[in-house]
Amino acid sequence: MTYVVKIGGSTLSDGVHEGIIRDIRTLSRKKKIVIVHGGGNEVTRIAEKMGKEQVFVVSPGGIRSRYTDKDTADIFTMVMAGKINKDIVATLQRNNINAVGMSGIDGGIIRAKRKKKLVIIDERKRRMIIDGGYTGKIQKIDPVIIQSLLDSGCIPVLAPVAAGEDFEFLNVDGDRAAAYVAGSLKATSAIFVTDVEGIKINEKVIDRLTLNEARTLLPKMGYGMEKKLLAAIEALEMGVGECIISSGLIEKPLEAALEHSTGTVITNE
Repeated sequence: MTYVVKIGGSTLSDGVHEGIIRDIRTLSRKKKIVIVHGGGNEVTRIAEKMGKEQVFVVSPGGIRSRYTDKDTADIFTMVMAGKINKDIVATLQRNNINAVGMSGIDGGIIRAKRKKKLVIIDERKRRMIIDGGYTGKIQKIDPVIIQSLLDSGCIPVLAPVAAGEDFEFLNVDGDRAAAYVAGSLKATSAIFVTDVEGIKINEKVIDRLTLNEARTLLPKMGYGMEKKLLAAIEALEMGVGECIISSGLIEKPLEAALEHSTGTVITNE
């Protein structure tokens, strides 16, 4: 059984939560685990410290994302595939977990197509078409290296940076990268670890959703959660057994999620 765990940047402000580390150590004795991480807040912090203001745009469907020009793509790659990735790997190694860090560029794991144009909604709610920059739409996952590491007893830790058609660095969303990786591995579960308890409607956490219910609910989601729900839908459509959106800040976050005692569980039925 293979499990893909997406660790959101919102849970990484003080490093990987101790509960996640303990659960990974315990689960990895019996299950194969792949980690995909975020870290957008750290990218923003370092970029602005370097004098590069970060710009965010909103699609007509309500999806909020970072506008990635060439300089931002370079900074994004440096921080994601460098600092954040290696911080996570070092933390896991320090806790006797044999982790190997990489990005989607390594071994051609994530190939993406550079978006030529982006349709966005401006502050006046008008549609605008702008240059696509260095944001990528995932086209293909090659899981060979990931599977090889899993078979050798290692835990791959993947940064969401993709190679474009001309092998340029492309920013791809971490949640959707996790979904595509999980789909390529036909994972048993994809767990999206974040800083909230799960999907909430009227301040109440929804314990379970079917795939069709998730599709209906997607347009009602706010910034942040809409990407996680979209990623969960895509993962299920690609053959993943279940998706769980849950808090990474509780005592046993992964164990509780897999036991379905916390978070929102999304399945095909």
